[in-house]
Amino acid sequence: MNAIKPKTALISLSDKSQLKELVSFLVAQKVKILSTGGTFKAIKELTPEVIEVSDFTGFEEMMDGRVKTLHPKIHAGILARRDQDLDVLEERGYEPIDLVIVNLYPFKETIAEGCSFEEAIEKIDIGGPTMIRSAAKNFKDVAVVSNPNDYSRLITEWENGDGISYEFRKELSQKVFNLMADYNLSISEYLKGNTDIILPDYDFEKSTSLRYGENPHQSANLLTFSNLKNKNIANAEILQGKELSYNNIVDADAAWECVRAFDDPACVIVKHANPCGVAESENVYGAYDLAFKTDPTSAFGGIIALNRTLDAKTAEEINNRQFVEVILATDYEDEALLEFAKKKNVRVLKVDLNQDNPYPGVIKKVSGGVLVQSDDTYSVQREDLKCVTKRQPSQKELDDLMFAWRVAKFVKSNAIVYVKNRQTIGIGAGQMSRVISADIANLKAKEEGLEVKGAVMASDAFFPFRDGIDKAASSGIAAIIQPGGSIRDEEVIAAADENDIAMVYTSIRHFRH
Repeated sequence: MNAIKPKTALISLSDKSQLKELVSFLVAQKVKILSTGGTFKAIKELTPEVIEVSDFTGFEEMMDGRVKTLHPKIHAGILARRDQDLDVLEERGYEPIDLVIVNLYPFKETIAEGCSFEEAIEKIDIGGPTMIRSAAKNFKDVAVVSNPNDYSRLITEWENGDGISYEFRKELSQKVFNLMADYNLSISEYLKGNTDIILPDYDFEKSTSLRYGENPHQSANLLTFSNLKNKNIANAEILQGKELSYNNIVDADAAWECVRAFDDPACVIVKHANPCGVAESENVYGAYDLAFKTDPTSAFGGIIALNRTLDAKTAEEINNRQFVEVILATDYEDEALLEFAKKKNVRVLKVDLNQDNPYPGVIKKVSGGVLVQSDDTYSVQREDLKCVTKRQPSQKELDDLMFAWRVAKFVKSNAIVYVKNRQTIGIGAGQMSRVISADIANLKAKEEGLEVKGAVMASDAFFPFRDGIDKAASSGIAAIIQPGGSIRDEEVIAAADENDIAMVYTSIRHFRH
């Protein structure tokens, strides 16, 4: 199929972002532009080369704009098959419309903000869906763009490919039908009274084939979200090393999400999607040194993330101490890159601390469906803490408690984190019993010769029994941070008081199942 160079475009937008660039390009290509209402006025401010739809059709809009593009001159122009219907258009004095750029009234956004039933009904788009469905059906001859994120690609395709390719037109058509399925379902759910439905509506820019998935017998791809402004994990700048594996990407994401939670120079070492060492210090070297000393055994073959520029001294120390799969940092000194170049298989990634999140939500496949939830973005502040014991935590203990809580958020449940002087000294993760997680954290500390006495403990969810508190006391834990909310809270608090442990509640949990 041949590429097309549209001669007439119909534009009707609720989201007018990136309009100037789009219109400038179309004018440069000598495309006739048709438009309606507010979009017409916005384009008119950019160029006189625009025709209002009512002038084009010869019929004024009706019913406060409910009827304006529902006219045979519009839809015949879009739906006409160029290889057999042009004579029909000519008989009626109509002309082809070969580019439709329309986005819909923001129905979901309107109801999410809160509105009356009448306001919601008026945000049910009629003309927009009809136009894009017509164009999507006739993608053989017409290009349709329903998302502003695709404007830049449309322009690039047109310029570099001598028109809009059949493959791209087909892809744009598929996006329209996906959009309409989501749009119609949101209306249906609203009329049923269910306004809390979360539907993924993701738009991807590219797909990268990976060697394999979690295991060699599984295939895998990395899909990168469209319209990203920052270097995220999926679109990180890879400065050196082998191609990233599925597990590398999962672990890198876990490490980067965790290290971003800290303000001071911090290092997070991750193994199998769990932090095995986390520390803050005055500089990057100190943070790495402390994080590594938490659990040198698990750090072997791990992922290292730093929330600062990585210097040559730290790079040399990493190379001398351990085998590492992936390094992540905001930037690198030239000498640090030269140091890593000695081990060419090490993946070195540059990632921004500020991350894009245009497609929020967490999706997990289950048999017969998917689970969808919002992102866990809640951040506990000191003023949120409630001390429930006789002894108040000291300022130093509070510092460590907040540090431990940040780490626990990124550890698989049941999660227990021991911290001393803003350094993890033991982490227990992913156990069926919270007491066993505490045992593991204590064991890790002892294995590395790290002093537990005077340390603090974080638990990602409440303690159902006092045994977890008694276990902490026997290890020398001085203060505990946990959500609270167990039916045995009084028993748990009593255990803390008996052992002179300060305990604070967050009233919120960070459970990672």
